[in-house]
Amino acid sequence: MKRRLFRMFLLLCLLPLAVQAQHGTFRFAQITDTHFSPSNQNPTEDLLRSIAQINATDSIDFVLVTGDITEEGDRASMQKVKEALDLLKTKYYVVLGNHETKWSDSGCTAFSEIFGGERFEFEHKGILFLGFNSGPLMRMAYGHVVPQDIRWMTERMNLFNTGSSQFPAPDAQLNKPVILVTHYPMLEGDVDNWYEVTDAVRPYNIRLFIGGHYHRNRNIRYDGIPGILMRSNLRDKDNKQGYGIYDITRDSILVYTRRIGEPKEKWASFSLAGQYYDRNGKAEKYPDFSVNKEYDKVKEQWVVQTGAGIYCSPAVEKDKVFVGDDMGYLTCYALKNGKKLWNFRSGNRIVGTPAVADGVVVFGSADHSIYGLNSKDGSLLWTVKATQPVLGAVTIDNGIAYIGASDHNLRAIDIHTGKEIWAYTGVKGYIETKPLVTASEVIFGAWDNTLYALNKTDGLELWKWTGGLTRMHFSPAAVWPVAADGKVYITDPQRAMTAINIRTGETVWRTFQSAVRETIGLSEDGERVYSKTMNDSIVCYSAKGDQPLQLWASNVGFGYEHAPSMQVEKGGVMFGSTKEGLIFALEGRTGKVLWKHKTGNSLINTVVPLNGQQVLFTATSGEVGLLTVKK
Repeated sequence: MKRRLFRMFLLLCLLPLAVQAQHGTFRFAQITDTHFSPSNQNPTEDLLRSIAQINATDSIDFVLVTGDITEEGDRASMQKVKEALDLLKTKYYVVLGNHETKWSDSGCTAFSEIFGGERFEFEHKGILFLGFNSGPLMRMAYGHVVPQDIRWMTERMNLFNTGSSQFPAPDAQLNKPVILVTHYPMLEGDVDNWYEVTDAVRPYNIRLFIGGHYHRNRNIRYDGIPGILMRSNLRDKDNKQGYGIYDITRDSILVYTRRIGEPKEKWASFSLAGQYYDRNGKAEKYPDFSVNKEYDKVKEQWVVQTGAGIYCSPAVEKDKVFVGDDMGYLTCYALKNGKKLWNFRSGNRIVGTPAVADGVVVFGSADHSIYGLNSKDGSLLWTVKATQPVLGAVTIDNGIAYIGASDHNLRAIDIHTGKEIWAYTGVKGYIETKPLVTASEVIFGAWDNTLYALNKTDGLELWKWTGGLTRMHFSPAAVWPVAADGKVYITDPQRAMTAINIRTGETVWRTFQSAVRETIGLSEDGERVYSKTMNDSIVCYSAKGDQPLQLWASNVGFGYEHAPSMQVEKGGVMFGSTKEGLIFALEGRTGKVLWKHKTGNSLINTVVPLNGQQVLFTATSGEVGLLTVKK
């Protein structure tokens, strides 16, 4: 009996090793951070040289391409990358990098069309490879793995191990080896929900994460799970291009870098038999929510976990809240309790914030369409077709919806009939902002260094402002402009706040004093302009006069910050939010911090206050909720 128990114990101990030993030996290459650019031919030459050397190397079974393949995320550059990668003699697999997700005139749909999807999955000689997007999508923030991708990963690993995509029983054997492929490292400060990812994959036999992003070789751990970041393919300080080589042996993963014309150089290795982390454990660190105890009068009246990424703000009409998501759904929730009332599915993701008025909800979709829905039941009233994805937020004014798209058009549409009143076709870049609509103007920025002002009645161009901006990445394109005292106020990624004459388009003043980025807000009385600095503070400037006059600066303590979520005042309270799940409220006139509340650890889109004590929010991690301040 004792001998039999001993044999069973020994079998259980050796089973993981036996499963791991079933894989074959092979070799693959990794190319990362190629940064193709329309204005620089060096990255093209760098990639072609690496491809030629990989093709001349024996026994390369496949190639992993781990993001930032372009500089500007545009379709033309991605197509050129594909043409180059198609020269490889072996199969290759590609994931998106932040340059494809943050700056994307297609809302990342072009990547899927060109490369076949935002994820990849394949099994090679007994090892499962899963590649997925690590964001951020369209909004400047930390990287983020959306709920549906975490769900997909676990389903695929369950299927690989047990034959069922459902979560297996606790005692199920999950010992088949898996390699996960991303662009970002799963680290705090890189991906906002790193801990959700590592906790989700920990029960499985994860042998390695493979990524890029840092442009240099790094051997690191993600809550104990081994991670490799490979150097960029771009030429280094010695003018040498380079890429990665991985040799999978019976018991090890050997990691090399190979520069052009040189032998490969080994710099890391991992056991395929040993255990690097506790598969029953948890992440080493979680976000700190202690601020909620400090301001305990702020309560989450309701929160809905939608299970899909959300990149737009909510819209509200009477007792209903409307939210678009990454799966292409426009969903209506009850304002009172968050109950889902109905949803409508478009053909692709919704990035721009919807608007609602007179019983009509208007939104754009990356499926090249603008929709008008009945706000009561979600029935389709009309559709306006664009020739490219529609990523812009909507502004409705007097029954007219104003919305921009990636087909270089800003459209004015009658919300009751869907009739296009006019379209301005002179935009050079793509549009994601929410247009400012005044009594006589429509003002918006695009990713072409330009702020546009149009005649509200007929869409004719009044003026264009560039402010001397020369780089696409400096465009005033994410900010939602505001206007007061005959001036339009914007901020841009060059870290400046600018006041522009609303009639002429001439710069009144421009200041770098506060290092603000892509956020702006206006007080209800039009006296003050707010913005968020890139470190801890909200600043307030006077909306009066022809010189920048800072009225106050308030240290909110949110740390490094670069998310484009606007400031909104309601009932004398200025509301704001951050890339790490913090919502805060300040006294509008003085900047006094009234309260802070942390809902999660991911980007909170521009919040929608109902009054001075209630505020609606959405998060990229998929939450929709209502905060209430108890008196």
